[in-house]
Amino acid sequence: MTGTVLTARAAGRATLARQHLLERHAGGALEEIAHLAGMQAQAPLAPYTGLWARLHGFTHDELSALYHRRQVVRIALMRGTIHLVACQDALAWRPLVDPVIARATQAAFGRHYRDLDQDTLAEAARELTETAPRTFAQLGALLEQRFPGRDPAALAQAARARLPLVQIPPRGVWRAGGAIAHTTTRAWLGRDPVDKPDVEAMVRRYLAAFGPAGVMDAQAWSGLTRLREVFDRLRPHLAVLRGESGAELFDLPEAPRPDPDTPAPARFLPEYDNLLFSHAERGRVNPHGRGVPLFPGNGSALGYILLDGVYAGLWRAQRPGGAAGRGAPARAGGAQRALLTIRHFGALPAGGREQLTGEGLRLLGFLAPQATPEIAFAPAT
Repeated sequence: MTGTVLTARAAGRATLARQHLLERHAGGALEEIAHLAGMQAQAPLAPYTGLWARLHGFTHDELSALYHRRQVVRIALMRGTIHLVACQDALAWRPLVDPVIARATQAAFGRHYRDLDQDTLAEAARELTETAPRTFAQLGALLEQRFPGRDPAALAQAARARLPLVQIPPRGVWRAGGAIAHTTTRAWLGRDPVDKPDVEAMVRRYLAAFGPAGVMDAQAWSGLTRLREVFDRLRPHLAVLRGESGAELFDLPEAPRPDPDTPAPARFLPEYDNLLFSHAERGRVNPHGRGVPLFPGNGSALGYILLDGVYAGLWRAQRPGGAAGRGAPARAGGAQRALLTIRHFGALPAGGREQLTGEGLRLLGFLAPQATPEIAFAPAT
């Protein structure tokens, strides 16, 4: 298939299909995390809601167990941001994104690194984090003892750029608290990242999760540059399509590309969900070009709404014991309630309120199963 023109709606339906947002998938969480080529996890609890939106029967304990069994890790990867990935992907992809992380670190802290032997620093940081997991504050203070007069925060960031540091549990575990402590993949997984990373395999994984897509889209997702030559090598093995602007879009030949009129149910996505951030041209899911806020917090109580397959509003959950804001107040008589506030952009289409209410009640059943659920609609600001 060469030269077929895809409308933005058709491209959107194709991406939603492989994101399992047209129909929930029956697989497990580990399989899904790998299929999605990782999940943005700067907000550590966001992947729980992201997996719930995509999987049948997903439970909090399923992901928490993967952390404890060391089958998934949280590590700086694509775009230099924290991602939740299957362990084999952490080891395969970290060498590819090392230059991305190094450039960003140098841009932010370079003035602190003049005349600094960063190889020696990296070995010192490896020794310190493999002896015991360290927070960045702890690591920076210990490194400053070995490199006097240097800024501790800058030293810790240099270590982050030079070493494959993972954030260990309880960070990311549902209902568990704790400091953000780091150690290396060697200490946590028993392995260093691969010696010969395969960028072509990474691009194919991107297309499987986010295609059809262009070169600039893959670069926006990964933070890598010069991917044109990679796509050119893969071209004989890819479907080459066209967007409405005429730009080339590449895809795996066997990947789903459903009819653009395929119904897309209402979905609630967590903050930072990669669906909204993994293309340079985002019209397929954000046709109006609206700003996508990056909420502060753990990522289990705020997020984005999809309606008819596009970004259509924001949601906020207030629930007993650690929700957004101060939490939902108790009802008269002491009963606990969970309140989901839905802020839709513009007028709701026919049936939209019912779709959002039904899916919203299911979301509250996941976030606060013991509370009485309530739904409120409010205009988006």
